Amino acid sequence: MDKLYKYSKHTYKYNIKSKYGSKGVKKIWQKDAVQYNKVTYYPRVLDHQDPPIKPSKLLMIEKVKPYKGQPYWDKRILDDLKFGQFYNEKIAIMKNTPDTCQLLMKIKHLIKVTPIELPEKLPNDLLTNKETYLHENGKLLIFPRMDQNRLDAFDNFKTNVKRFDLKTMKKYLRLKWLNPIEAHGSVYNNNSDN
Repeated sequence: MDKLYKYSKHTYKYNIKSKYGSKGVKKIWQKDAVQYNKVTYYPRVLDHQDPPIKPSKLLMIEKVKPYKGQPYWDKRILDDLKFGQFYNEKIAIMKNTPDTCQLLMKIKHLIKVTPIELPEKLPNDLLTNKETYLHENGKLLIFPRMDQNRLDAFDNFKTNVKRFDLKTMKKYLRLKWLNPIEAHGSVYNNNSDN
């Protein structure tokens, strides 16, 4: 009885192997495989070429999920990125290195990573330049500094007595409401010229 069971079990395995293919049958699609280091890739089109990729030098990392309720190994990484319980940081900027990417891969479910697009010509005083803006899509915008003539014109406008700002407009409209007949009077003088 034991021999019969072993024989039937062996034939069953053999039938399954022969039914679903064996080592002797060559797969048609294996000749189209492209080997990248340890990865085998099967392109849709035979003459497929990947476009050249220029990786960004910096990454913008945003925290998407809360710190509370995460395991201690994720909290350690978040603390290293200053996203911890006692920090109020919303974004972090890190170098795009293999070590950083490996660290971010462990907490990819908690963060959003955006590559930063830098302009081609960076100014030398980028750290002291106050006219830079990092957009949420990762573009770094650099605005030129204002010249002295424009700054002087702005200061003159701010200190001008006759400028029509919100405070002056409210005062004028209030006087117009209280004295509708004398609405043609001066904005800056309470007395009307009759």
